[in-house]
Amino acid sequence: MFVWIRSFLIRMGRPIYRIIKLIVGLLMILIKNYELRIKNYKKTKKNKISKRIKKFNNWENCFKRKMKKRKTRRRWKLWRGKEKRLKKRINGEAKKKANWMWIVWLLGSLLMGVFSFGIYIFYKEILIDLPDIEKIYTPPPMSSKIVDRDGSLLYKFYEDENRTWIPLSKIPQTLVWATISIEDKDFYRHSGFSLKGVFQAILYNLRKDQFPPRGGSTITQQVVKNVFLGSEKTWKRKLKEAVLAIALEWKLPKNEILERYFNQVAYGGESYGVQEASLKYFDKNVWEINLAEAAFLAGLPAAPSSYSPYGKNPEFALLRQKRVLDEMVKAGFINEEIAKKVSGEEIKIKNNIKNIEFPHFVFYVKKYLEEKLNFENIEKSGLRIVTSLDREKQLMAEKIVKEEIAKVLKLKISNGAVLIIDTKNGDILSMVGSKDYYTNDVDGKFNVTVALRQPGSSIKPINYLLALKKGWTLSSLIDDDRITYQIAGQDPYSPQNYNGKYMGTVTLKIALASSLNIPSVKLLEKNGVMDMIDLAEEMGITSWKDRSRFGLSLALGAGEVKMTELAEAYSIFANEGKKNEVNPILRVENYLGERIYEKETDKNRVVSSELAFLINEALSDDTARAPIFGFNSKLKIPERTVAVKTGTTNNLKDNWCIGWTPSVLVASWVGNNDGSPMSWVASGISGATPIWNRIMTEILENREEEKWQMPEGIVKTTVCGKEGYFVKGTENGVRCLPKTTPTPTIN
Repeated sequence: MFVWIRSFLIRMGRPIYRIIKLIVGLLMILIKNYELRIKNYKKTKKNKISKRIKKFNNWENCFKRKMKKRKTRRRWKLWRGKEKRLKKRINGEAKKKANWMWIVWLLGSLLMGVFSFGIYIFYKEILIDLPDIEKIYTPPPMSSKIVDRDGSLLYKFYEDENRTWIPLSKIPQTLVWATISIEDKDFYRHSGFSLKGVFQAILYNLRKDQFPPRGGSTITQQVVKNVFLGSEKTWKRKLKEAVLAIALEWKLPKNEILERYFNQVAYGGESYGVQEASLKYFDKNVWEINLAEAAFLAGLPAAPSSYSPYGKNPEFALLRQKRVLDEMVKAGFINEEIAKKVSGEEIKIKNNIKNIEFPHFVFYVKKYLEEKLNFENIEKSGLRIVTSLDREKQLMAEKIVKEEIAKVLKLKISNGAVLIIDTKNGDILSMVGSKDYYTNDVDGKFNVTVALRQPGSSIKPINYLLALKKGWTLSSLIDDDRITYQIAGQDPYSPQNYNGKYMGTVTLKIALASSLNIPSVKLLEKNGVMDMIDLAEEMGITSWKDRSRFGLSLALGAGEVKMTELAEAYSIFANEGKKNEVNPILRVENYLGERIYEKETDKNRVVSSELAFLINEALSDDTARAPIFGFNSKLKIPERTVAVKTGTTNNLKDNWCIGWTPSVLVASWVGNNDGSPMSWVASGISGATPIWNRIMTEILENREEEKWQMPEGIVKTTVCGKEGYFVKGTENGVRCLPKTTPTPTIN
């Protein structure tokens, strides 16, 4: 602050010194002039008196010679008295001169005192607490925009001021002319403050019926008011405004001041700056507006509320526009013919509605920015967040969810959710958090894709992956039969298959593909609950913090997960064992267009490509899942290789279907937000699976078929009479089922 004041006084020192020098010079001229007059007067009088004294001296000699004569003596006394009177007169003039000099010096000192006191008061009341002029470089609050991957706007975040910074080069010249004409005709001629403008405003305001009243502020002063001072109406603020305006003119060139004006001032409501005003009123970028629209915008800052086209008197805005055009004619920017033509053009005002597209995704992005990327004050930062959202897929998914949920209302299913992921990089292509964000019957604002829900059997691939890591193969045998676990302090635990039946001894492949519950629990008993949690965390499931809660029922989905976590974990299978974090953001730019964040695809191998291939092969085999789901169910996409897993909780509160190809993953869920059970869902076939099937079918419709690439460490061979895939070296350790010998019959 004091550095700026010192700089200000140094720069103001020259004109102040010149003023003082001028005052002192005028005083000295007056004194010199008076001294010269006195001197000339004295010289003239002295010459006359000298002659008379000389004459008197001659008479004196004469008088002395004739002392005796009475008459002569009397004349001598007479002239002697006259001489004394003349000398007194000379002394009186000198005294008079001295008195005048004192008066002049006294007046000069008084003027200097008053001037110095004025400087002190000006410094104390105005200069000492002036804001730092460097604040002009601090960006104002600006809206942050969230856009889809193609750049289309989804939503703007802001607090009180909806502002987008636009360089002067993008602002049309017609708007510059219109603004200068109506706000500050002498903008390029004054030095920040215009006495002419103040006097013109006073004269204007003295007239009757002049609305709105003029303040006489220059464009520079308006920038100062918006950046530094606010709208307080006091003489102190006005003086500070004038001083800062002059200082700002020293600091910035005219065009930079004009650019700040166009981006700082209010144009009505929450719209600050010409870009947001243009979007609000015309649904256009500011560089796309015509002359009529430019004149309309230029007239708004004087009284945004009064001239608002949404207010009680929308015709005021058009009258103001005509006034702007008249001022442009007076300033010589356009002629009367153009003004008349433009004033007759119709201006289409946009309906003032604040829209948000895909709100579940938008608010997820905001939370991701704040919690994962540590961005702060998003509402004021002027960010442009380019997201991964694919608008076409989002609209398609929303439509399918609504239609399919309407079909299953009779099954007491009221809500659904979908997540679509690009498995190659983790991009979220679509996020449908509920059947309708704005519905009240199911609390549509609740985003199921990031909520904790029990996954049911859809969690089983992690358990089977752990078994493969521990040396099991897809051809390894496991018994599907009745079993009861006696756990200390707990009731006996007897897992059941979904259909209540038992298949006897089966391979791991059939157990996984057919989603058998009993083999899954037995497998977890051998794998270890803690080992499964460790593997799940490596794959991206971080919700199982309290490990003491979980036991063998974890194999059947007793641990709650988020859909985003499950999608991230299973995209590892699609991506040949490499993990990409699920990410909704491609890049973030600041208000100047500079990239301050860009997503890095850092693939971290979590699972070997061989084991990922085996899981994919098992879950994409329609024959392996036929014992439970039958052939050609909705889990199969014709002529496509797709791995898929369903899941339904025992209490029928959640139903899942999650499937993937090498390039895309689709997860779907149906249920009720309040946790109430559904009436009946046949292994997901009539719940989440139809949603998944329709979405995956549409995505793959125009794509070439993708198949799992068999790694070098995998061999395809026949073991126990059946062809299968094995990690090299594990095929020889497979135990085969004993061959049954027919019982001989007696003829």
